[in-house]
Amino acid sequence: MRAKIFLLLVLSFLPTASSLKAEELLTWEQCVSETKQAHPDLYSALALLQQAEATKQITRGSLLPQLSSTLSSLQNGTTGATSLSALSYSLTAQQLLYDGHKTSNQVASNAEAIKAAQNNYSIVSANVRYALRSAFAQLLLAQDLVGLTSEIADRRQKNVRLINLYYQGGREHIGSLHQAEADLAQAQFEVSQAKRGLVLTQTTLASALGRDISKPLKVQGAFKATDLSVRKPDLQLLAKSNPLFLQLEAKSKGARFDLDASKSAFSPQLYLTSSVGRGSFNRLPVDAVDWSAGFTVSVPIYQGGSGRAAVSKARAFLSQQNAQEKSGYLQLVNALEQNWKNFQDARQLVVVQKKQLDAAVDRSAIANAEYSNGLLTFNEWVIIENNLVSAKKSYINAEATMLIAEAQWIQAKGGGLDGEQE
Repeated sequence: MRAKIFLLLVLSFLPTASSLKAEELLTWEQCVSETKQAHPDLYSALALLQQAEATKQITRGSLLPQLSSTLSSLQNGTTGATSLSALSYSLTAQQLLYDGHKTSNQVASNAEAIKAAQNNYSIVSANVRYALRSAFAQLLLAQDLVGLTSEIADRRQKNVRLINLYYQGGREHIGSLHQAEADLAQAQFEVSQAKRGLVLTQTTLASALGRDISKPLKVQGAFKATDLSVRKPDLQLLAKSNPLFLQLEAKSKGARFDLDASKSAFSPQLYLTSSVGRGSFNRLPVDAVDWSAGFTVSVPIYQGGSGRAAVSKARAFLSQQNAQEKSGYLQLVNALEQNWKNFQDARQLVVVQKKQLDAAVDRSAIANAEYSNGLLTFNEWVIIENNLVSAKKSYINAEATMLIAEAQWIQAKGGGLDGEQE
C-alpha cells in the first residue's frame, strides 16, 4: 500500500505531456523582429537587389580602362638543325572614349533597375507584413474562440440540467429538453472545431514567421487598431508614393534609357589603345622593347537590320512600361479606396457589435430571471440565449476582421516590416 502511494506521489511530480509541449508566447514586436531575420521572401528580394547592383557595376566597368597582359614561350626548330626559343610578353591598355553614350545610357538604365529592385523589396516586405499580421490576428481570434466556445458549452450544459429539472417536474416537455441537448451537442462540436482551428492558425503563423518547423504558439495582444486616422487621406498622393508605383516608374525610366542606348548602336566607337612589351627569338635576356599607342575607330555600316529591329523593340518595350505604369497607378487608387472603406467599416462595426453584445447580456440576465419565475416561455428564452451566443461570436469576429482590414489598408499604402517599431 505504501509503495502504491509513493508511486502516485512520484507520478504527480512528473511533467505531463501538455507541459512538455508548452506554448511559446510571442508579442507582435517579437513576430516582426523574427520575420525580418528569417523570412525567405525577404532574402529573395534582397538577392534580386544585389544582382541589380552587380549588373550596374559590370556595365560601368566598360567605361573604365581595360588592361590585359600576355606571356608566351615558343620553341621552334628543324630536325638536324639548331632550335630557337621565343619568349615574349606584353601589356595592353584600352580606354573607351566615345560610343554615342550607349554605355552611359545602359548604366543609367541599370541605376533605375536598382531603384526598381529596392521598391520590389518594399513590396515584398509589405506583403510579408500583411500575411504576418493576418496570421497574428487569426491566432488571437482562435485563442479567444477556444475560451468562448468552452464558456458557451458550459452554459449549454447548465441549461440542459435546468431544463431536465423542469422536465422532471412537469414544467417543460420532452421537445424542450431535446432542444437543449441539441444546443449542447452543437456547443461541444464548436469547442472541438475551435481547438482544431487553433492548431491550424499556429501553423499559419509559424509559416508567416519564416519557420520551417511548426510548434505550439501563443500570441499576446489586443484587438486594437494602430492606425487611428479617421480623416480620409489623399489617395492619389498615397498611390504615387506606393513602392509598386515607384517600381513601375523606375522601370519606365529604365526603358527610356534602354531606347536611347539602342539608338547608339548606329554611332561609331572610339578607343584609345596602347601596348608595351618585349619579345625575341633569341635566348634571354631579351634586348628589345616594343610599344605602340593610337586610336581605334569602329563604324557600323550594315548589320542586317538588327540595329533598327533593336530600336523598334526598345520603343515597344517603353510603350509597354508606360502603359503598365498608368494601369498600376489606377489599380492602386482603386485598391486604396476599397481598403480605406473596408477598414472604416470594420472599425465602426466593432462599436456596433459591442453595443449588440452589451444589449444581449442585459436581455439574457433578465430573461433568465423571467424564465425561472415562469414569466417567459422556453421558445422565447432560447431565442434570447441564442442571441447572446451569436452576439459574443460576432463581437470577437468583428475585432479580428478590423485587425485584418487594417493590415490590408497598411499593405495598400505600401507599409512594410521596416516601418514597425521594435
